[in-house]
Amino acid sequence: MVIMTATSSHSFQPVLERIAEEIERTPGRGRPADYIPALAACDPRRFGMAVAELDGTVYGVGDWREPFSTQSITKVFTLALDLAREGDELWEHVGREPSGNPFNSLVQLEYESGIPRNPFINAGALVVTDRLQTRTGDAAGELLAFLRTESGNPGLDFDKDVAASEAANGDRNAALAHFMASYGNIDNPIPALLDQYFRQCSITASCADLALATSFLARHGIRADGTRLLTRSQAKQVNAVMLTCGTYDAAGEFAYRVGLPGKSGVGGGIIAVVPGRCTLCVWSPGLDERGNSVAGVAALDRFTTLTGLSVF
Repeated sequence: MVIMTATSSHSFQPVLERIAEEIERTPGRGRPADYIPALAACDPRRFGMAVAELDGTVYGVGDWREPFSTQSITKVFTLALDLAREGDELWEHVGREPSGNPFNSLVQLEYESGIPRNPFINAGALVVTDRLQTRTGDAAGELLAFLRTESGNPGLDFDKDVAASEAANGDRNAALAHFMASYGNIDNPIPALLDQYFRQCSITASCADLALATSFLARHGIRADGTRLLTRSQAKQVNAVMLTCGTYDAAGEFAYRVGLPGKSGVGGGIIAVVPGRCTLCVWSPGLDERGNSVAGVAALDRFTTLTGLSVF
């Protein structure tokens, strides 16, 4: 039996290999996101997982170098980039509470005067992208440059087919944006904002890329080159919102099972943070009814059980 303690200096590789073997034997992997045609053809039995230590050492198993559609995972990075620029003013425009509703719900916006519950539901992510767009002139480009630098992979890029697929099926996101604009909570023209948002969600990256790119949150705000993106307090804020809101309306279950700040995307990826120690990314396209990777959640559950690494 492979067991690591929280202070162990051994390689994560044996743990990842054990997890991959267990996942391979697991029946029922869920279904890919069929409401985005470009994602519907993904094989739900694909699986990859990577762990990045703070010094940039990466361990991986399975399809850990296979690029996949990041989707809502990018909301973490956009949030960090905007928070670094405007600080606490951001929280006047988006909340920090779990929604309890589906990620594309319109219901709460009317009750709460156009202020989204948190940055990770679609309405909140649109607000954050809008504010980053105002400050940079190209929110999606700023995000892509950040991911390329932090991952060390200059080949990361947008997937034009996925972006076009989302735009063609983006009426609900357009409705959210228009509704918030009616309350004065959107600054940019809606078509320009939606273009930025769909491009942002279309970025493809591998588990290795995303584990490395997320490492600044495990380093309490410090980027790969040693410069500071976020204050220690801001990094804590992002991790806290990931823990409470990062897996749609299953965040409580995720915290219960995994015990780490995490953010999922309907492309089947999930990133997770062990502050002060390492970051993880797991990918498997089969989703549960709440939009989270079935095998991904199971793999992270096993990781924290086998290693003893958790925030609790």
